[in-house]
Amino acid sequence: MRPGHVRPAALHPSRRPPSHAYSEQAISALACPHCGSPLVQGDGSFLCTNRHSFDVAKQGYVALLGAASRTDTADSPDMVSARVDFLGAGHYARIAGALAEAVVRAGASAATVAGPVLEIGAGTGYYLGAVLDGLGPGGSGIALDSSKYAARRAAADPRVVSAVADAWSPLPVRSGAVRAVLSVFAPRDPAQITRVLAPGGVLGVVTPEPSHLAELREQLGMLTVDDGKAERIAVAFAGLLDPTTRERVEFQMPMSHRDVSALVRMGPSARHLDPADLAGTIARLPESVTVTASVTVTVLAKTA
Repeated sequence: MRPGHVRPAALHPSRRPPSHAYSEQAISALACPHCGSPLVQGDGSFLCTNRHSFDVAKQGYVALLGAASRTDTADSPDMVSARVDFLGAGHYARIAGALAEAVVRAGASAATVAGPVLEIGAGTGYYLGAVLDGLGPGGSGIALDSSKYAARRAAADPRVVSAVADAWSPLPVRSGAVRAVLSVFAPRDPAQITRVLAPGGVLGVVTPEPSHLAELREQLGMLTVDDGKAERIAVAFAGLLDPTTRERVEFQMPMSHRDVSALVRMGPSARHLDPADLAGTIARLPESVTVTASVTVTVLAKTA
């Protein structure tokens, strides 16, 4: 498939077919969240040499949580369902395509850089799937998210090992084991990301601009976006990764009331809004609303 073609994991069934074997490349990059030892696949579980065991859920995901890991801010079932609806409608396909093209172009497909693609805060695995499509046959991924409901969705992609994990704890991934890391509207720990990237590997980040969803933010009481998010990435990774490209992606999205509801409910604003009040406010909007999508795609690289 061409870079940027999107086959959203959001549209996959939530149960992983029994015939889907896990990618050996992805498994070999995993690490025990307790002791850091490599993990191997057992019979319905992942194991490390120190006998720590992690059962695989019937939906195909595994919980790789350390003693200090937190999941209390994880996405709820409704947030994940809303994300499935919104992403499945293709509204953010241009963002996924731009990220895939930028990451592949920056060198993630180079034969000299081995390993899977890791997405932190992966949600349903939508963006990870787009990048793997851009890499072509043989690509594999690791989807990490603190929500088990999101992990169920991401696990449906046979190329992906989906795990429940805390982005602010040590990542359950071996050092230097992944060819690319993705962070789309998600938290980033510079030290951990740099640790898991292979030499020559790349980091792809998507951050919102202040004009992102501007037509809805004030009317619906959504959280605001600070200016300069993209610029702060280079500062956060100074001395660790080298900036390579930065691209602004902006377009208009015609949206129905159902689309608007899904958009608000899938993001952090959902935790601060009353569902009944939100439904009433959306009902007063025009039947079709044009909303601005405005993000920056930034790619940084680890010196080979």
